[in-house]
Amino acid sequence: MPELPEVETIARDLQHALTGQQVADVTVLWPRIVASPSPEGFRARLAGQTVRSVGRRAKFLVLGLSSDCLIVHLRMTGQLLIDPDRVRIPVAGACEDPHVHLALHLRSGRALCYRDVRKFGRFWLVADPSGVLGSLGPEPLDDALTPARLHAMLRKRRRRLKDLLLDQTFLAGLGNIYVDEVLWEARLSPRFLGSAMEEKDSARLQGTIRVVLQRAIAARGTTLRDYRDARGAPGANQDHLIVYGRAGEACPRCGGVIVREVVAGRGTYFCPTCQRE
Repeated sequence: MPELPEVETIARDLQHALTGQQVADVTVLWPRIVASPSPEGFRARLAGQTVRSVGRRAKFLVLGLSSDCLIVHLRMTGQLLIDPDRVRIPVAGACEDPHVHLALHLRSGRALCYRDVRKFGRFWLVADPSGVLGSLGPEPLDDALTPARLHAMLRKRRRRLKDLLLDQTFLAGLGNIYVDEVLWEARLSPRFLGSAMEEKDSARLQGTIRVVLQRAIAARGTTLRDYRDARGAPGANQDHLIVYGRAGEACPRCGGVIVREVVAGRGTYFCPTCQRE
C-alpha cells in the first residue's frame, strides 16, 4: 500500500500538473470506486470545477477544487497517472486498459487516470473534508510533532510501538514498510511498549521518523510491486531498505540475523540483537 512518501510524491507531481486546470468531464467505469456522492452526482458535481491545490493528509491525496474537495485513497494497488501512455480513456464506454476505472478529462486536453488492479481505492467529493479525514492523528513531518509531544503521546499508551505507529489515529501516514525501517534505525523493538519509552527514546524515534520519510520522498517512494508516481515511473527507495524484506540476512549494524515475525497482525522485519525490547 502506498504510504506517506509515495502519496507525497504523487501529490507534488499533481500539484505541478493540475493546478489551474478545469475538469471538463468525468469517466466512471467502476462505480464502487466512488465512495461519495453517488457516481452520477460525482460526475455532475465535479465537471466544471477548477483544481486550486493538491496536497496530502496521511495516505490520502487531497485536491482543493473551486467548490469542493476531492479526496483519494489509493489503498493497495491504486495509481493516479497523468496522460498515461498508450491508454485511450473515453468519456463513455470501455477503456482499452481493463484496470482503468475512473478518469478526469481536463479542458486542456489532458487526463488524470485512476488505475487499480484490485479495485480497493476510493474517491470522495465533499464540501467538508473533516468527515473523511477528521479522525487522523498528527502528521509525522509536521513541526508541531516535537520530541516532547511524541513522548507524551507514547507514554499514555500501553501498546507496542509497531501497533501504535501503524495506527492512523495515533500518527498519520506510516505503514508497514516504513515502521520497520524506522524502528531499526531507532534501535527499538517493534514490541517495545509506548508507555515504557524514556525521553531519549522518544526523541530518537521522532528524529528517525523524519529522516526515514524524507529520504524516501527524495527517492520518490518505494516500489516493491505496484506503486508508480503520477508520471508512471517506479520509485527508487526500495534500493535503500535496510530490514524490510531481508529476513535471514545479516544486520548491517551488529551482524545479527534479521528475522520476520508477525507483530500487530503484520509481517515485521527487525534485528532482535540490536533492537532492544
